[in-house]
Amino acid sequence: MNVPTQAAGVPVGIDDISFATGSYRVDLADIAPRLGAEPAKYHKGLGQEQMSVVAPDEDPVTMAAAAAAPLIERGGAEGIRTLLFATETGIDQSKSAGVYVHALLGLPDTVRTVELKQACYSATAALQFAAALVARNPAERVLVIASDIARYDLDSAAEPTQGAGAVAFTVAANPRILRLDAANGVHTSDVMDFWRPNYRTQALVEGKLSIGAYIDAVAGAFADYRERGGAAFDEIDWFCYHQPFTKMASKAHLMLSERFGLDMDKARAEEIIAPTTGYNRRIGNSYTASTYFGLLSLLDTRPDLAGARVAIISYGSGCVAEFLTGRIVEGYEEMLHAEEHERILAERIRLGDADYYAMQTRVIEDQGNHSNIGEGLRRGTGPFSFTGVEGDKRRYVRRAD
Repeated sequence: MNVPTQAAGVPVGIDDISFATGSYRVDLADIAPRLGAEPAKYHKGLGQEQMSVVAPDEDPVTMAAAAAAPLIERGGAEGIRTLLFATETGIDQSKSAGVYVHALLGLPDTVRTVELKQACYSATAALQFAAALVARNPAERVLVIASDIARYDLDSAAEPTQGAGAVAFTVAANPRILRLDAANGVHTSDVMDFWRPNYRTQALVEGKLSIGAYIDAVAGAFADYRERGGAAFDEIDWFCYHQPFTKMASKAHLMLSERFGLDMDKARAEEIIAPTTGYNRRIGNSYTASTYFGLLSLLDTRPDLAGARVAIISYGSGCVAEFLTGRIVEGYEEMLHAEEHERILAERIRLGDADYYAMQTRVIEDQGNHSNIGEGLRRGTGPFSFTGVEGDKRRYVRRAD
């Protein structure tokens, strides 16, 4: 039995990290004609090129399990005592989606499993909770998974900012990728900028209000971070922002720089943020996972990061924001799997606009009992499948190899 020990001075942070996404993709240039727009509006205006789309037998659970499976394969389950599942794409009003993931991964019964929700922010809350658990007992590891599907009304202005993806990471003592700094800053205020009532499958959003709330909340979180001993803005090397669309990250960086009196122009802001946007440009909005796709993009594409201070900047509408930092660990390159991540993205199946539209408008008449692997339905290519609902019970399986 592991007995909690005093962990003063033991570094804690991200030890391994991986991602998964939907089996399909849509190129925004293909949907632009239907929406009456030029592709440049999305490529340059939003900073988006593609969006991932899930198959009918994929959901936040299947993506979460697919993201986490490589971590278990590489590091085993020993020491994992907690699974924290961050999502705003809820599948049940009571049962944690993480419990399904626990079963699909074959984790031991002695792993507590909890779902966390606060719009796009909750993965960072999970990171902080995980760090506290590991600091209490450095023999433990925590598995954190952020998994979401961003859906908006078809034919709406928000449709091109849809997406789907999951990021999983382990939090451990003496981490091999990112060592967390002690300081962090938070901000909470009641703002109705984005929400999804229980009776809707698509979110509702007040776009202009949400952008303003994002900037104000992140500025408030950074001010709190500084008051608690955090580094100055110009002492941070890289910034991984939440990216509902990638241009939001560079816009936020420029606005925050101006608020804190730094000399920053638009071109420089985009240059600093660009290494964090590669995956989000191709996946679209992944809500809770978005910030961590930004971190992964930085790790996978920018060389010589050892020793760099990186900011993780989370925003969840409604709203909660957090600003925290960490240092990239010497030897982190040995933990990267950029080729595997590129393979995942490259192997997605391209959907034309007509096929994508038909898939998105598919309606299941009987929500209580249905099969998601029936005749004529497109199936996903990932390792796990949502097979449908039987007697109001969701069913999942690992696909046969």
